[in-house]
Amino acid sequence: MLTLYGHPISSFTWKVLTALYENETPFESVTVDQNTYGAFIAKWPMGKFPILLDSDRNQMISETSVIIEYLDAYYPGRTPFMPKDFDTALEVRRWDRIFDHLNVTMSKTVVDNIRPDGQRDPYGVEEAKRIMRGVYGVVETQLADREFIVGKSFTLADCAAAPALWYSVRNLPLDGGLPRIGAYLDRLKARPSFARALQGSEPLFHMYPGA
Repeated sequence: MLTLYGHPISSFTWKVLTALYENETPFESVTVDQNTYGAFIAKWPMGKFPILLDSDRNQMISETSVIIEYLDAYYPGRTPFMPKDFDTALEVRRWDRIFDHLNVTMSKTVVDNIRPDGQRDPYGVEEAKRIMRGVYGVVETQLADREFIVGKSFTLADCAAAPALWYSVRNLPLDGGLPRIGAYLDRLKARPSFARALQGSEPLFHMYPGA
């Protein structure tokens, strides 16, 4: 049995949920909150979610990219997340890291919204937005002739892209010069696996700063 510890409005939880829903992989979900935090920390003292527990194999897997590659290896489905070709797999991993970097950078703008007056960091926010604009630029170029971020197949990199872009454009909207990203995000939002992850967040989305 697989058990995912995460939170419904966590972008990195969405990344793994998208992979699980994509292949309709059976799993149980535990929301990390004040009632379950102690049990979660006992399993993973670093305190970073999501984590995946696999009771059948007696494994605890952390880090979203590793979790999705683990699912690809031990619980494969109709959508493989990693290409068999080595060079293409490297490209998938590269874009996965780019989108995770975007995700972490975007979070700096979110955290600043909940800081007390007098403790905000306008310079840090502008620096984060500068980096985000740079990522937008390379993504727009990459999508020139691609349905997904690495060719025609939905991969690990798209699992990372969906939540990273969804949250990023809420904090730094796309301008009119980035039509490919907008169209790509629309395709991701229409994909049933990511749409299901979004739907699951709705009851708690009021907790998101600026929602």
